[in-house]
Amino acid sequence: MPRPTVSSLVAGVLVALTVAAAVAAATLDLAIGAANRAADGLEAGWVSGATGLALAIPGGLLVRRVPRNAVAWILCVTGLHWAVDGTASSWVAYSITQDHVLPGTEFALWAYLRLGASLLFSLPLLLVFYPDGRLPPGRWRWAAIGSLGATAIMPVTILFAPTRIADSLGDPMPRSVAHIHIDLLAVPLPDQVWTVLLRVGYAMLPLSMLIPFAIVIRRYRRATGLERTRMRWLVWAGVVDVLVMLSSAALPQSVTGAALFVAVGVTGFAITVGVLKPKLFDIDRLLGGTVLYGALATVVVVVDAGVLALVALLPGADGQSAGAARFVGLLVVLLVYGPLRNRLWRLVQRVVLGQRHDPYRVVSGLAEQLERTDSPEDQLLAVARSVAEAFNSPYVAVEVHRTGGTLLAEHGIAPQATQTLPITYRDETVGRLILATGDPRTALSPRDERLLADVVRQAAAAARASDLAAELQRSRERLVGAREEERRRVRRDLHDGLGPALGGVALRIDTARNLLRGKDGTANADAMLRQARDDVATALADVRRLVHDLRPPALDDVGLAGAVGQVAQRLRTPGLTTTVEPAGPGELDDLPAAVEVAAYRIASEALANVAKHSAARACVVRFRRDGRTLVVEVADDGTGIAPGTPSGVGLVSLRERAAELGGRCEIECPATGGTVVRAHLPLSSAPLDREQLMEVQGG
Repeated sequence: MPRPTVSSLVAGVLVALTVAAAVAAATLDLAIGAANRAADGLEAGWVSGATGLALAIPGGLLVRRVPRNAVAWILCVTGLHWAVDGTASSWVAYSITQDHVLPGTEFALWAYLRLGASLLFSLPLLLVFYPDGRLPPGRWRWAAIGSLGATAIMPVTILFAPTRIADSLGDPMPRSVAHIHIDLLAVPLPDQVWTVLLRVGYAMLPLSMLIPFAIVIRRYRRATGLERTRMRWLVWAGVVDVLVMLSSAALPQSVTGAALFVAVGVTGFAITVGVLKPKLFDIDRLLGGTVLYGALATVVVVVDAGVLALVALLPGADGQSAGAARFVGLLVVLLVYGPLRNRLWRLVQRVVLGQRHDPYRVVSGLAEQLERTDSPEDQLLAVARSVAEAFNSPYVAVEVHRTGGTLLAEHGIAPQATQTLPITYRDETVGRLILATGDPRTALSPRDERLLADVVRQAAAAARASDLAAELQRSRERLVGAREEERRRVRRDLHDGLGPALGGVALRIDTARNLLRGKDGTANADAMLRQARDDVATALADVRRLVHDLRPPALDDVGLAGAVGQVAQRLRTPGLTTTVEPAGPGELDDLPAAVEVAAYRIASEALANVAKHSAARACVVRFRRDGRTLVVEVADDGTGIAPGTPSGVGLVSLRERAAELGGRCEIECPATGGTVVRAHLPLSSAPLDREQLMEVQGG
């Protein structure tokens, strides 16, 4: 365990003293009592003690991690000062409740009223030194030093000015402690000198803050990357402080101390995180959400305070009928303003945030819009419109990848800054959702992200359904076209081949008959009949070819495995050994006709590719059933397919034949060499009729 450094020890002592002072202030406040404390006109010491802890503890943590950073020491010292100020206030308040003034009361009151004025000096110090603990370079360094000097005029002057002068220009001492002498360091100068110095000091306070704020703005504008993230933490703390101040102005005086503690605590937290772990949270989202929701909450608090003020102005709010007036006012608030306030809050949320606060309305509204639309373009536009309305986004685009291109639907005008979310369907990315960013209203909380995920799932389903519908229509068109092309081919073959051949046979038979009636026509008739026989043989060959094109006869004669074996025998080349492994008993029985034909065509095409291109020495064809799927596998030990080689007509036809039956075809080149063609063909529950079979074959 490393030994603590001197800096850590000093910081630990400062934090310990702060804790002791805060505990002492709270203990004295409990001993004084709420009634006495309300009458003495002094601030509660526990508030300053808690505020000191909210600064000293983060400061001590910073000292342990970055001891050379001046911001850490400013927090530690300022926290101790706040706690000591609270202890001094509580000691004075406790002393005046006793029969005689306790020792140290004069010094405690001096520390509270005079030394406490230097507490405001910590704010410009933090602004000037944050985040790296160094003054800005160049001319801004002298501007910062001059600004700090101007800020110190009032705290330093009030330490030495007589009480009568200080009270005449600032807040006078509470009456309960007016008899206590606190001119401990008063310097005997003419009253005019002190008056001028104090007036200059008070006048310089607001002016001296301009330079620190300008330094912060300059640093923020010039910062990039991690440095800019650190500066945004300071901006967030400033936003919270402003919101707390605005809210406390409309709240009762009793909660002012708590508001101060919240503001200082948030500032200490933001500074610590900004220096040590600026990426602990998404500061952009946090800043946007704070501005948005904080402004909404502040508006509601101000409206509530205004309503309560109006109730207090009701006739009879003072005097004997005050109780009745308050009861009537309370009744009006409960019956009228309560529901109106809820409606107002929802209206403000809808205007500023959209409909994200009502997830059911968003999802149901999108489902209703999708039901009313038919075309893919209208469905995607409905999704974009719903997301824009739900999240009050000025721009939403839905981009979907589909066969043959990309479909894009936009709502609004595209801004410069956007964020992209993927649209997935069953673990497959089918598109993306594009949203505007950079506006606090478009910042997404975890709850918003969950809602957007639900909406995106509907968008993915709609996009997938649209793509499948379009693909189905294209498949239907291809099937119809293939069927008509097949019918045209069969008609042409019958008309141009078999028809004339049979017609010629009939003519030759008639000629032979005529020749036989003559005396010397036997030889000629025999020649005619031989020609007719040859024509019939040719016609029979055409018929066999047509039948084979419709369905290979070998499938009915020797089965799928035997038919593929015959193809392998025909495609045999020197050096290539093709083996068709027999399937399990009964695995190839009762196959649907379409599946059987597709398996035969895929295996035949794969074997042809092996014979032509692979230079393989061995090839194996396997058939097996995998549940309700027939798996056809053709594996060889050839050269494989080089990476980047475009798919030829043969490979494309393999995939298309499998896809037509709702299956898939995989073509792999293992690291051990060769090529594996593996087709998965779903087995339908009923065989296809003749027309469906022709459609599949035509594909």
